[in-house]
Amino acid sequence: MKRILGYLKKYVKEAILAPVFKLLESGMDLLVPLIVAAIINTGIGNADKSYIVRCFLLLIALAVLGIAFSFTAQWFAAKAAVGVATDIRQSLFDHIQSFSYTELDRMGTDTLITRMTSDINQVQNGVNLALRLLLRSPFIVFGAMIMAFTIDVKCALIFAVAIPVLSVVVFGIMLVCMPLYKKAQKALDRLLGITRENLNGVRVIRAFCHEDRETAEFDERNRALTKINEFVGRISTLMNPATYLLINIATIVLIRSGALRVEAGDLKQGDVVALYNYMAQIIVELVKLASLIITLNKSMACAGRISEVFDVEPGMKYKAEPVSAAENKAEYISFKDVSFSYSGSDAEAVTDISFTAGKGQTIGIIGGTGCGKSTLVNLIPRFYDVTAGTVMIDGQDVRDYPKGALTGKIGVVPQKAVLFEGSVRENMQWGNENADDDLIRKALGTAQAAEVVDGKEGGLDAHVEQNGRNFSGGQKQRLCIARALVKKPEILILDDSSSALDFATDLKLRRALHNLEGDMTVFIVSQRTASVRNADRILVLDDGRLVGNGTHEELMKECGVYREIYYSQFPEEKPAG
Repeated sequence: MKRILGYLKKYVKEAILAPVFKLLESGMDLLVPLIVAAIINTGIGNADKSYIVRCFLLLIALAVLGIAFSFTAQWFAAKAAVGVATDIRQSLFDHIQSFSYTELDRMGTDTLITRMTSDINQVQNGVNLALRLLLRSPFIVFGAMIMAFTIDVKCALIFAVAIPVLSVVVFGIMLVCMPLYKKAQKALDRLLGITRENLNGVRVIRAFCHEDRETAEFDERNRALTKINEFVGRISTLMNPATYLLINIATIVLIRSGALRVEAGDLKQGDVVALYNYMAQIIVELVKLASLIITLNKSMACAGRISEVFDVEPGMKYKAEPVSAAENKAEYISFKDVSFSYSGSDAEAVTDISFTAGKGQTIGIIGGTGCGKSTLVNLIPRFYDVTAGTVMIDGQDVRDYPKGALTGKIGVVPQKAVLFEGSVRENMQWGNENADDDLIRKALGTAQAAEVVDGKEGGLDAHVEQNGRNFSGGQKQRLCIARALVKKPEILILDDSSSALDFATDLKLRRALHNLEGDMTVFIVSQRTASVRNADRILVLDDGRLVGNGTHEELMKECGVYREIYYSQFPEEKPAG
């Protein structure tokens, strides 16, 4: 919570002026019962119409001033609240961007989205209301009690007893509700998780006719969230009837005591009315305070959840000084006894991997599903840190590269093709914002995507919908490959990025990559032996271990796993018997 309040430092002026103007408005409200009492005691009592008119005009003046003070306070509070929420959202986004894949995997996308949207909005509402009402309501409550003492001490003692009792009720309910609001937000995380999963996998769900099952699961999660909200709602709603009951009891005692003192001649009728008005003000403000506390409970719970994200330190540390190149082209990339396991997993995804790749070589990586192919190539750009061993690029440990220096020389085309909303040109310029149309078209030609762009109205200016919905799977893969080529990387990683391409297009793509100028080192991850057959070296993985390393011909002689994969795809070449 302290970290969240720290964002108010930029808005100290607004944070001070908002409650100040709200207190000025409160002062206007506290004067009203005294003026009403004067009208009754003096104006009506003495039948002095001019006095009544003057008091009436004074009441109008107080109302106008009160409205002006209220609007001013609202403006400052809104400016501070929106500013704080904007700064928190930006800082949280920047902090999340510093996470490695390990932290993102551990926390989960769903809870991060909830904390950046719903939680921050709750904090914004809490800051707004706190600046306007957190001081105003107690000021009115205690101000009314003090004003009551100026009218009559004996009747004012009723205020002195009622207010502490009310405070115990209000803050007791607040302490009970706070942990429940955190529980409700976690349930919202789970509901968001299943919603996001269903929206992303809607085609698969419909293909397997599981709409009813997914709807039932959503209903179950939704009911769980509803039950938590209903439970905390029942507790928080006790606040209003409890405060009303206590205030009404106090009001009854006040009116009875006041009536007796008027009858005894110790108190005037207008003073009793003023005391009643002060009690009514306390009722209104305590209701506001109860609602404010409920909102602040939610805000504090949400602020705690946001702070939890800020408390997560990025697992990867980067050195500030640049690394020196070793200029060893034969061992440009080197894996030495590399092992890696994902966070929370006891089993290793890859175990004791060692190999080297020369500058300009093409390395194929093949193996069964789940054997660790994608994990292996994710260690090259340091998306994850190795558990054991060392990954070297250009003679330097990847952990010694400054932030951005390593990924700046690597182009990655992941398994899932991702395009961003905008134009084709804007997507192509992700890796090189200064890329001109000639460079983009050359990359599109190499990636066999030129016809895709030319077939769209507007060419490079053609609109790309969110996630590339207006392109097919194969078209998205080719555009993603072109985007990586525009970057002109020293290392190109194609992580099963041609799975949606037909064999002819895949062959043309591999030939075009082979004919590229320069010494680009290419890693091709694929399930197809045809895609890696002509690579300078092929790595064969089985259950996270390197069981083969060589050319196609060498592996066909020496590696049983590779032969099994090859003959499963080309059974007509399998020797008889």
